[in-house]
Amino acid sequence: MGDRAACRKDNRLVLIGDVHGHYEGLCRLLDLVSPRVGDRLYFLGDLVDRGPSSAAVVEFVRQCGYSVVRGNHEDMMLLTFEGKQINAAQLFVWSNSGGDETLASYTSTELLWQHLDWLHTVPFYEDLGDVFVVHAGLDPYLSLEQQGSQQCCWIREQFLGHPIPYFADKTIVVGHTITFTFPNVEAGQIVRGAGWIDIETGAYHRRSGWLTALDWTNQWVYQVNVLYGGTRQGELAQFLTDLRDVSYSIS
Repeated sequence: MGDRAACRKDNRLVLIGDVHGHYEGLCRLLDLVSPRVGDRLYFLGDLVDRGPSSAAVVEFVRQCGYSVVRGNHEDMMLLTFEGKQINAAQLFVWSNSGGDETLASYTSTELLWQHLDWLHTVPFYEDLGDVFVVHAGLDPYLSLEQQGSQQCCWIREQFLGHPIPYFADKTIVVGHTITFTFPNVEAGQIVRGAGWIDIETGAYHRRSGWLTALDWTNQWVYQVNVLYGGTRQGELAQFLTDLRDVSYSIS
């Protein structure tokens, strides 16, 4: 992978994959990205769960004013505390999906409620012109107006396996599905499908550890390994596995 600095255009659009509570790793990634005035940073959801510092991640993103779309882990968190009352059944589901680590990261109930209020304002998707940002994908058989949390936060095979792009004039960039779960894709690789790109490289997963930022403007990738150390960067093409003409299933 290339390690030279990109000859960057200004006013970059930078898309960041699932952080999953890894605050120190996020800080290292942003040191690589080196955001400047005029850059737009979008997080693809799943700021929380599994890692040790979810509260710090949410507070950092919130205070910096970065843009976020809701992931399935934020969705579980919000459902657990819907109406500011604990839903015991949902708490069980969330706890077994990394929610225990998130709760342990909060030292203040007041901060937790502040974050829940803020997460309620986070949209399911953002249309950015030639790029459409959503956590999991879109149901190919529904209009955009019909897409809700079950589609935007949770969908997987129905979107990723669909042979026809949802949009003719823009690329959907997603997280949610770890890229090494596609056949013959190495840990840390980015995957391209029919009208979409997946940059969820599995920061929390011991098979990978890679956290990814994609500078869409310059087609440049930045990665840090939050579990095993190391950084790398290079042109998107160096990191990309193209599955547009391949029949596959997700493991």
